[in-house]
Amino acid sequence: MQELDPSVLQKVNTWLQGSYDADVKQQIQKLLDDKAYTELTDSFYKDLEFGTGGLRGIMGPGSNRVNKYTIGTATQGLANYLKKTYPGEKIKVAIAHDSRNNADFLASTTAEVFSANGIHVYYFEALRPTPELSFAVRHLGCKSGVMLTASHNPKEYNGYKAYGNDGGQLVAPHDKAVMDEVAAIKSIDEVKFNRVEENIETIGKDIDDLYLSEIVKLSVSPEAIKRQKDLKIVYSPIHGTGITLTPKALQLFGFENVILVDEQTTPDGNFPTVVYPNPEEKEALTLALKKAKETDADLVLATDPDADRVGIAVKNDQNEFILLNGNQTGSLLINYLLTAWQDKGKLTGKEYIVKTIVTSNLIEAIAKAKNVTYYNTLTGFKYIGQLMTELQGKQTFIGGGEESYGYLIGELVRDKDAIVSSAFIAEMTAYYKDKGTSLFEALIDTYVQYGFYKEKLISITKKGKTGAEEIVAMMDKFRNNPPATLGGSKVITLKDYEKGVETDLNSNTTKALELPKSDVLQFITADGSIISARPSGTEPKIKFYCSVNGKLASKAAYHETDHQLEAKIDTIMKDLGV
Repeated sequence: MQELDPSVLQKVNTWLQGSYDADVKQQIQKLLDDKAYTELTDSFYKDLEFGTGGLRGIMGPGSNRVNKYTIGTATQGLANYLKKTYPGEKIKVAIAHDSRNNADFLASTTAEVFSANGIHVYYFEALRPTPELSFAVRHLGCKSGVMLTASHNPKEYNGYKAYGNDGGQLVAPHDKAVMDEVAAIKSIDEVKFNRVEENIETIGKDIDDLYLSEIVKLSVSPEAIKRQKDLKIVYSPIHGTGITLTPKALQLFGFENVILVDEQTTPDGNFPTVVYPNPEEKEALTLALKKAKETDADLVLATDPDADRVGIAVKNDQNEFILLNGNQTGSLLINYLLTAWQDKGKLTGKEYIVKTIVTSNLIEAIAKAKNVTYYNTLTGFKYIGQLMTELQGKQTFIGGGEESYGYLIGELVRDKDAIVSSAFIAEMTAYYKDKGTSLFEALIDTYVQYGFYKEKLISITKKGKTGAEEIVAMMDKFRNNPPATLGGSKVITLKDYEKGVETDLNSNTTKALELPKSDVLQFITADGSIISARPSGTEPKIKFYCSVNGKLASKAAYHETDHQLEAKIDTIMKDLGV
């Protein structure tokens, strides 16, 4: 890049001439002096926007970066929205942060801006998990909440999750209304940074204790836990906030043999022992798996930095530890919960479960077989939370989840919750061990009973402005020229969630999709394979989800059938050119 685009240069000059700290201006000036035009373009070519997970980006100076000013502007916009939405009312908000670098500073900045706007702030005294923030919003009667986190992104990132008064992340039209308020702020001078101390109230242990005591009440199989209290559980918070509550939750459920991965228990935003602090990545569980082998553990649990997602490892039929993917864990959890509720006579016909459109249809098959209502939502747990709020008092939410390792049991919060999920995954393990079997065996039994569903996710990273343009071009290509066949099977249905249209490619007839509009494409083949494409709302990635299924004739046929389905997925991905 030889020179800066005029619009980018204009934004750069606004920062150089505006009321920004001297060190920020120095950093920007150095980039200009060094002619680091690509970095400057990526930092200033747009303003950070709310995606499926709120505001998220690389830390640094610039309008497209996470820093004091973009966080301050977002908070001022949210404050303006709250004051317009609740005129004359006392407005309360809750704020928490995870272990990321600068997260405490950015949380403090958020509290300063809210307090300067006359809003009462409940401020967690130290790092806390995302689901506890959701719980606090609900319990304390807040109109909103903010969690400073970039979830499982690399260490360079930070972010800002905004919550509504139901404890769920903002959804339409509220997210758009806040974005409009943020966009209406034309100068950093409109942001009130002057802290008002009397408007900030510190919270901590009282909320911890209440939240944990409510989680324990959800337990369905306490008798099995009593008999299996020595179950060996290896747990890693991967340098995140899970250490504050997960071990305690497991202990309160009745588990007495929780083994911590010492090297990863200290919160640290540099995540020194992993490449990515993401429980979806096998590498992130290396130390936990090593500890599990050393101790001959029954279960491995690992939570991401803000403890809303959990990855697990179990022993297979060769006594080797394997990682389960999010679809497998989610299917196991739903099957366990529905079975345990059925055993206890708790199913009344008013219960329901939820999954997202890119999550395994095995969950749907289980719910159908047990005559329990199921719903599909768009990707993003905020949509599950929204549905829960709509159905509150009418139907009972048992559990739900999404393939990206996020699950929720019970109605205490409106976001995915690795604390309650870890406790229930341990309870589920105890339940099956009490019956003389294992989680792996239970998974195979599920496949035999309901069908063998196998899924794979391929993510392609495209960074910066050029990357964003490439992702748009890829989606346009698939939208305008859908594949005729995938994996040797004819594509018979195209669901375009952005256009809100489902097309029957055999008859060329269309019908409207019921879900809100979103940039997602789904191809469904004659043999029941489902392939979804969507740009990530929180990372510079385009994601391809492939789901295939077949009959599993017997437990003995598992490995052969697994191999066949894996080969089919590879063929489909090759056909897509990814």
